[in-house]
Amino acid sequence: MPDTIHILGGGLAGAEAAFQVAGAGLRAVLYEMRPQTTTPAHKTDRMAELVCSNSLKSESLHTAPWLLKEELRRMGSQLLVAAGKTRVPGGQALTVDRDLFSAEVSAALEAIEGIEIRREEIKTIPPDGIVVVATGPLTSDALALEIARLTGSERLYFYDSISPIVDAETIDYSIAFRASRYGKSIDASDDYLNCPFNKEQYEAFLDALLEAQKHTPHIPEDVPYFEACLPVEEIARRGRDTLRFGPMKPVGLTDPRTGRWPYAAVQLRQETLRASSYNLVGFQNYLKYPDQKRVFRMIPGLENAEFLRYGQIHRNTYINAPSLLDPTLQLRSDPRILFAGQISGVEGYVESIATGLIAGRNAAALARGETARVLPRETALGSLCHYIAHADPKHYQPANITFDLLPKLDEESLKRFKRDKKTRHAEVCRRALIKLEEFTSVAV
Repeated sequence: MPDTIHILGGGLAGAEAAFQVAGAGLRAVLYEMRPQTTTPAHKTDRMAELVCSNSLKSESLHTAPWLLKEELRRMGSQLLVAAGKTRVPGGQALTVDRDLFSAEVSAALEAIEGIEIRREEIKTIPPDGIVVVATGPLTSDALALEIARLTGSERLYFYDSISPIVDAETIDYSIAFRASRYGKSIDASDDYLNCPFNKEQYEAFLDALLEAQKHTPHIPEDVPYFEACLPVEEIARRGRDTLRFGPMKPVGLTDPRTGRWPYAAVQLRQETLRASSYNLVGFQNYLKYPDQKRVFRMIPGLENAEFLRYGQIHRNTYINAPSLLDPTLQLRSDPRILFAGQISGVEGYVESIATGLIAGRNAAALARGETARVLPRETALGSLCHYIAHADPKHYQPANITFDLLPKLDEESLKRFKRDKKTRHAEVCRRALIKLEEFTSVAV
């Protein structure tokens, strides 16, 4: 019986998979190509580096992101433990100091005797033993070609962008004001900085944004962006008010200088525990750096901002999972191989952690000579895996967790909660956690 499991990739999914394998008393060999081989987006060689944002989404009770995290906590996710230790203010979201988070995860992995970390680029999938492929959206070209050869299908990919970060000391706090939308936050604090626009400022900013020069990456015309991560300039092209109803939505934000909502607003989210830097929420883009500096300094409160990181664009790679994977995340043509993280076609940090946890647990089961288990459809974890395995292969797109992925309530419950969405969602969550408890209590 093989007791060593090979895990390719030290991102969120690979790190969580390694924790789960070691927690089952088995040996994990975790391969990470950085720093020997770098990527266009990563800045460090640490495990579980957060690239695009520092937010692990909502902690609001009975939301779909809350449910997924609650299930992960009950399943023993070690990355959510690390997130709790490195949390920074973020309104109703679970946001972390991304440097401390990756350092915490890296140190925890290195401290476990059952995990061996190998710093090398893997160009082929090991021919023997159990393998978890968790190389993420920036899988190296060599391994991506190997995966395409192995699966017999072409690679799918979309293009994604990341937001700029500014130095906190260069923000004008006489203009930027602290507030969470409608005053909502986990602890009633005002966790966001808000840069308010009047109509004239917004119109001038919009014109400058639309006229700014873009980088020209080699992107085929038929390759889409992931809709939830559209570059801000792409959103602006959809209409002059699109930004005001999107990332620059001013509703629920009262400017203390005027006592009114601004015409538009840019929200800044704290990046570090020391509050030394802030992320421009929803401002992922691929403008040329000089134009980013010029245009984004037109944001009220950021006239003298120093940018610690500019927005970027990068390729995300994922497989056509519905034609390849089972709900256990096993490759149908070779069940000893499991896929996890964004390469499997989930979108989002927590979703990557979730598939890493499931793949790690199922890999451990296979190593013990047991059968990999499918989580109940009623759970967020089970529904996420069901989507991966059963979506339409011809129109497969990366997915975040939403209530739409979970099965509907029975007819009686639907009638009872028809006009009360919050209560209906609470019932979906209650049902999910009951099913998860039943699943975890059953001896394998």
